[in-house]
Amino acid sequence: MGVQTADLANSIAWYEDFLGCAVSWEMNQGFSALSQRRLPGLSHLVEVAVADIRLHLFTRDIDSAGPPAADANQFQHVCLRVATEEELRRWHRHWFSLYESGRYTFARQELASEIDIDADGMQSFYAYDVNGLEYEFTYLPDGADGDA
Repeated sequence: MGVQTADLANSIAWYEDFLGCAVSWEMNQGFSALSQRRLPGLSHLVEVAVADIRLHLFTRDIDSAGPPAADANQFQHVCLRVATEEELRRWHRHWFSLYESGRYTFARQELASEIDIDADGMQSFYAYDVNGLEYEFTYLPDGADGDA
């Protein structure tokens, strides 16, 4: 997933602390013609990774500095499935501990949702990253057939 950000250091720190990512590589010059056409003004790209997840955090030198409007849909959400109820609750507590730490600037000043439980037993919560991108964390018990 590629994430455009106005504050690269803030985004890197957030993904390191929240998901446990580490910087894999970065690039701030020599972008291909295709990359420049797709992302005019591309100025810095950093890949952060954890397990099989790779996120590309990038900045662009464009006229409008700052994140998109808080109510602009960049995408609906990305769903990350967890294996147990306790793991879901750990992610929920972890998000709140980082949000309340004051170490990050959030594009959306909106708290993570409560943990919701559907009729089929699926449990989930929604939370925003520092750029205003929404994530859903879901626990689906055996036998439930929800589609996150």
